[in-house]
Amino acid sequence: MQGMTVKDLDKIQTNLCQAGYDYQLELEDGKIIVMGPSDITSSEIGIRFSAFLFLWVNPRRLGRIFDSSGGFILPDTNIKALDVSFVKAERLRKNVRYFGELVPDLVVEIKSQSDTLKPLREKIQMFLLMGATVGILIDPDRQTVTVNRPNSDPILLQNGDILTIPELFPGWEVAIAELWPPEFD
Repeated sequence: MQGMTVKDLDKIQTNLCQAGYDYQLELEDGKIIVMGPSDITSSEIGIRFSAFLFLWVNPRRLGRIFDSSGGFILPDTNIKALDVSFVKAERLRKNVRYFGELVPDLVVEIKSQSDTLKPLREKIQMFLLMGATVGILIDPDRQTVTVNRPNSDPILLQNGDILTIPELFPGWEVAIAELWPPEFD
């Protein structure tokens, strides 16, 4: 049997949705990968990161922020989704009702309880090789944020550090400690 294509994935996704199923699917090397849900800590971190970023990006009309449901068709014809992603306004002037057919400028992966770090690091590196400007790996277990850029060593940030991404968001910053869900007494 020949590998699956973007059109095959689209048909399967449509059929699943019509049947009442809401699975998140990716296409990698002709194979469909079913993505499991995130744990709630990882989900909340994704919302917190997105909210901090949105509050900077939106009033400045810098571009578009996507959550883990947003799929991208990559130059290698794979379809991938990221926990959080950003595309500059000049690269995506108008949204489409389809997958984004480009590599996001910012890619963010958040380690879920069931994830291991190696595949997440590899996914970020793959996006950087395809043209992403910055890749971020957030690890709630260690409370660290690793910032990756093409042709640079990763930068490890911890509580007490400040995340900045000047090449995409000049002036924006967020304290690493602000990314973690609060604890209520």
